[in-house]
Amino acid sequence: MRFAVDAHAIGRHQTGNEVYIRSLLNAFASQTADCEFVAYVSTNAARAAIPANIQTRRVSANPFRRLGIDLTARLLQDRPDLLHVQYTAPLGCATPVVVSVHDVSFLEHPEYFTRDRAVQLRWTVRRTVRRAAKVLTGCEFSRQAILKAYSDLDERKVVVVPYAAAPEFRPLPRETAQAAVRDRFSVSGPFILNVGDLQPRKNQIGLIRAFARLVRAYPQIKHKLALAGKDTWFAGRVREAASESGVADRIHFFGFVNDDDLLRLYNACDLFVFPSFYEGFGLPALEAMACGRAVVCSSAAALPEVVDGAAILTDPCSVDEIARAMADMLLDSEMRTRMERLGLRRAAHFNWQNTAQSTLEVFHEVAERTVPAAETVGPSYLARR
Repeated sequence: MRFAVDAHAIGRHQTGNEVYIRSLLNAFASQTADCEFVAYVSTNAARAAIPANIQTRRVSANPFRRLGIDLTARLLQDRPDLLHVQYTAPLGCATPVVVSVHDVSFLEHPEYFTRDRAVQLRWTVRRTVRRAAKVLTGCEFSRQAILKAYSDLDERKVVVVPYAAAPEFRPLPRETAQAAVRDRFSVSGPFILNVGDLQPRKNQIGLIRAFARLVRAYPQIKHKLALAGKDTWFAGRVREAASESGVADRIHFFGFVNDDDLLRLYNACDLFVFPSFYEGFGLPALEAMACGRAVVCSSAAALPEVVDGAAILTDPCSVDEIARAMADMLLDSEMRTRMERLGLRRAAHFNWQNTAQSTLEVFHEVAERTVPAAETVGPSYLARR
């Protein structure tokens, strides 16, 4: 069978969406014995990130052209048995669709988005999940949120397929990672790390306030705070909070970082802190664990399910609680070592090969249900292969 994948996010710095589809395609590449894949990309550079045994086709980076014209035209040419998308399917799509919906924060918390973006997602995702054959999501929290948001869906249609940290995220020698961070980012000495776009739901403002409280309450703690993530419309507010914190000289903004730099940042930090208000999965917490780092994260949304006791949970609305958790981790080396060990063990439960296999099982179920029996042995099917 031939499966098509909308991979326009690759190379676009779309963070979680890009990591997901790139990791999935890499895992698919080793599981192609009975099927073939074609990936639709929006930049020529994206082709370098896709395994050689997966075909690529170019579509527009402009979402209106991509969804309104290009993908539909490509599907007519390639005649795949199924199209996989994230959130939004193309208009006029006669091909069976499987959609991955990582969360419905645009419905539950539209204040985290620009007004236009929230309205667009509300309309396009509703249209897509209703016509899709299956809806994939990463955890039970997000599955329940999807079923609540779209109450007319058959619950059997929404399937949990957990994500994973990419295999590149692994423990490295601390001294080597710290030297690389010092050379690349001009940051020396111990630091606390946060990863995520500078946007409201990531709660970087709360983290900055907690860090300032930590520094004032525990002057013996000499750590800096490093924030890795691209600017969004909200970035000015986060940078303003840093400049007004009283500890601006100890707060560093790295912007978007590639995976190589991110691997070294995870390994070089003393503590990873992720106090998000809302996560549909929370992949950065799992990546930090896979690198052997102790994690403090939010007790909200999907994070408790994902970390499952291998991190210290805090109320994201409580600056005092976040500051106290950071202090406990930094001042108690035995606790930190124990959480590092638990985190490594928890991260090992997730694997992209398993994710790809489960995803392919859904693809085959949908394709075999929608392809007429006569076609599976007819010449038109053989010609497509």
